[in-house]
Amino acid sequence: MKDKLVNIIKIIFGIGTVICLLVGGLSFFGYLAAIIIGGDTAASICKFIYKDMYPVLVLISTSMIILGVIKLYICGEAKSSFSKSKKEEKAE
Repeated sequence: MKDKLVNIIKIIFGIGTVICLLVGGLSFFGYLAAIIIGGDTAASICKFIYKDMYPVLVLISTSMIILGVIKLYICGEAKSSFSKSKKEEKAE
């Protein structure tokens, strides 16, 4: 069951990451087009990107971070502790 859950999280994480990259790229090209076009149309493009695209991008990227952290803890790859690692103890 744990392996199935991890695989599903990996798939969702991968798709979400690709979506974030695409939306980020689209916003870059949108701003580039706005610079080239100029005027009121450019202002409309920038407003659309800032008001409509960025809130979705922030929501998706935050969700992907949460899923990534959950995956790390399910797999046991992340350890949350304030104790010194073995390397730090040897260095002292």
